[in-house]
Amino acid sequence: MSGDGTQPSDTMAERSESLTLKHALLLNANRWLVTAGLMLFVFVGLVIFGGVSPVSLRALMGIKDPTGTLFQALTTALITGVTLVVTINSLVLSQELGAVEDQRERLDGALEFRTDVESSIDAPISPPEPASFVQAIIAASEERAVDFREAVSESQDDELRERVDDFVDNVTTHADSIRDDLETAQFGTYEVVKAALDYNYSWKIFRARRIKNSHADSFTDEANEAYDDLLESLKLFGLAREHFKTLYFQWELINLSRAMMYVAVPALVVTMGMLLFFDADAVVGTYFGVDALVWIVAAAATVAVTPFLLLIAFILRIATMAKRTLAIGPFILRDSSRGEEIDWE
Repeated sequence: MSGDGTQPSDTMAERSESLTLKHALLLNANRWLVTAGLMLFVFVGLVIFGGVSPVSLRALMGIKDPTGTLFQALTTALITGVTLVVTINSLVLSQELGAVEDQRERLDGALEFRTDVESSIDAPISPPEPASFVQAIIAASEERAVDFREAVSESQDDELRERVDDFVDNVTTHADSIRDDLETAQFGTYEVVKAALDYNYSWKIFRARRIKNSHADSFTDEANEAYDDLLESLKLFGLAREHFKTLYFQWELINLSRAMMYVAVPALVVTMGMLLFFDADAVVGTYFGVDALVWIVAAAATVAVTPFLLLIAFILRIATMAKRTLAIGPFILRDSSRGEEIDWE
């Protein structure tokens, strides 16, 4: 594998420089669980502040009305913030709307792409389900890689055969792993996109092109044809991954809009209830050494900010995915996957 650069790990988590826990929080974890964790953090933080503050919340409420100011601001922020987020999401999704000519162009493009994939996978029709569709392209790249190895197996260039063997072993092993991950994956969940992101086709395209560039004189017509077929299947996978990633982003934005609506109404009820009906003098007693007033205000404030915590949870995943997939094709932006110094001449 001399000259091919440092081989990156097969999965996105292993290729990441982030800690495993951080990676799970940003990408793998259920968004509702992440939101619940953020809610717990806010609630505990407020209770701790209330317990250790040199001035008690009850004393402050005798001088001024901090809870009234807080929940009045939260009520305004809830109405404005949720409306703004839903409006922005609607604008993002509005690209799905258009004249019949635009829809026809989109349909023709989708059918043309499926035709190209069907030619690559040697099938009369490509699978309609995203997970199966990606599986078929990965299987095709695996088969083309094996064909590539067979095409150079009789070459007198020992280094070429060694590098192709190493390359194809990586492709087939990685492809088998990704196909297993896609077996039970359903679109709409992160699993389909996660499996597609784990298949580092950019590095595979780079290695294939590097091998061709270094041993062009040793390539026969059969090897060139097998190489072209392999490269085409990897490029089709890249296009499919970007397409399904875009669809997933839209899917998640729709889920985010719905989830914001679900949690905004209870949060609004809590903030308005605290403004209209809450009487601090009616709350007495302490729990675990903390005034009951602090527990109630902390719980109410946590519920009130839930829509924004939910927004954080969803945007963390979308933004992380977008950052990790900015480049399409053989551009590798991660420092951890940067190749060794190569003589390009």
